[in-house]
Amino acid sequence: MKKLYARALYHDTGTTLDDLRQAVTMLEKTDRTARRVFGGEYPLTVGVGGALRKAREALSARETPGSAAA
Repeated sequence: MKKLYARALYHDTGTTLDDLRQAVTMLEKTDRTARRVFGGEYPLTVGVGGALRKAREALSARETPGSAAA
């Protein structure tokens, strides 16, 4: 559920920087838990890791001065 919420945040072009930061933080916590409980190769863990990577990319693009998304 957290993965879906975070995905909605980083896909929304109207999302604030604070929302993107919240998505990254939420996914970092979820990723740690999934790795601890299921291991790194479990499909859920892999999916959360991919979502975390995309959320970090979205945040970085918005935080970088002069980026196209800013």
